[in-house]
Amino acid sequence: MKTKHIGITLGDPAGIGPEIVLKALLNHPEVYELCTPVVFGPLPVLKKYLTLFGMEASLISINDFKKAPEKLFQNDILVFNTPLVEPIPEPGQISAAGGENSFKAINAAIEQALEKNICAIATAPINKQSLKKTQIPFLDHTAIFTNLTDSHHTMTLFVTGNLRIFFYSRHIPFKEIVNALDEERLLETIKVCHQYLKQMGFENPHLAVAALNPHAGEDGLFGTEEIDIITPAIERARMANIRVTGPIPADSVFHLASRGRYEAVLSLYHDQGHIAAKTLDFFGTISLTLGLPFLRTSVDHGTAFEIAGKGIANETSMVEAIKAAARYAWEKD
Repeated sequence: MKTKHIGITLGDPAGIGPEIVLKALLNHPEVYELCTPVVFGPLPVLKKYLTLFGMEASLISINDFKKAPEKLFQNDILVFNTPLVEPIPEPGQISAAGGENSFKAINAAIEQALEKNICAIATAPINKQSLKKTQIPFLDHTAIFTNLTDSHHTMTLFVTGNLRIFFYSRHIPFKEIVNALDEERLLETIKVCHQYLKQMGFENPHLAVAALNPHAGEDGLFGTEEIDIITPAIERARMANIRVTGPIPADSVFHLASRGRYEAVLSLYHDQGHIAAKTLDFFGTISLTLGLPFLRTSVDHGTAFEIAGKGIANETSMVEAIKAAARYAWEKD
């Protein structure tokens, strides 16, 4: 039986993306037992990092999946070669070329996923500052995937062992978090989380909503958002037969969920959930983008410019992202 093609975008060529992708494919044969990975990115970037790290691989360029080889030998890597925007940025350098090369790889992978030539995409990290130097009107992966697939209600889910974390808001300044809280939007988000958990196989999922303020506001002593916004949204969700509990203080809810009390936690802002997941298992955390026409998984870390090109990046999260893409893609059949 032919295994499924999983697309892997290379990420910013100045970051650790090329390194962790190469390490994931060359050092982890179990990846090939689950899928046939296809790297999306410029061949010259891959060749540069193979030479830099003293790795050996046979790069097989494919642009027509009907002609893709059915059998791969050790160290064979399939590459969907995207046009190189020169110059190749040096490791650790913010540049428009880095942003443009990142975007071209993502765009090509999305096109192939929409044509069903690949069944899921695992993404290596991109750099927001490099993207800002281009004319690309998107700030991050989620915005790119949402817009280029014309999707609605996309949502990020972090998975770290038994801990699953959804996010109400993502990349907004901290001072805007309170203003972003809205009862109607929170209610809709709870409903979407419930729907996605059921799609993932949880028959009667139990969702927890993290509190915003210390001690869940302590009856208004430390803030009234729990009283005015969060609790009313939760009560309305319960009236819709959704099993949801909260608001639960953030200093305990993630621990409880990791022990199996809840199927998932709805984090109210970026760092609230990120800190919990990365503290539990920094390298093993992966990100899933739900609500797209296909599954997208990702590492849960950035481009790590400070160690790019040094050969010391840990590829664990990349390996787990590829394996998760393959496993969940199989389950969609």
